Amino acid sequence: MVWYEAEVRQLESKLASLPPATDRVVFYGSSSVRLWASLARDFPQINTVNLGFGGSTLAACAWFFERLLVPAMPKSVVFYAGDNDLGDGRHAEEVYLFFCAFAEKMNKWMPDVSVSFLSIKISPVRWGIASQIRYANELIQKEIEQKANYQYVDMTTPLLGPNGQPRPEFFEKDGLHLSPAGYQAWQNALHQVPKF
Repeated sequence: MVWYEAEVRQLESKLASLPPATDRVVFYGSSSVRLWASLARDFPQINTVNLGFGGSTLAACAWFFERLLVPAMPKSVVFYAGDNDLGDGRHAEEVYLFFCAFAEKMNKWMPDVSVSFLSIKISPVRWGIASQIRYANELIQKEIEQKANYQYVDMTTPLLGPNGQPRPEFFEKDGLHLSPAGYQAWQNALHQVPKF
């Protein structure tokens, strides 16, 4: 986890500089969160805090939970991770277990805080592991269905075309990160789910 340290410290400094608040909706997770530059503009009605850190895995999000999410004192958490774990060769079952570790920490530190899990996207670069991504999403969704204050948000389907493959216009040239149009698709999807 050493390679995340510099960015995590920056986020800790960011948190320390924020004014006290009880209405924070914390977006937490990997670079798909970190690079959401229009986040505050996309959701002007809520007090968003972006705690994404580049390249992070679901395992890393669980690891840094006490340093980032606990001091943020969120009203609710919007969580995206798992993409990089699978890209690094982890199995869907491992990603599911990392999610369970994250959920255990939520239960310990903030049991009354709601969590919206954004399903793992299928990008052009990771089309070769699409079946693993779908299986990881399925395992996590089944776990979430047993938790009262969690909701599973399908952010995978909005990025796919009629042929079931990722639409290129929703991704940057690297075939991995979302383009502005991709974030617009995510914004539209989130606006259609119960309030977070």
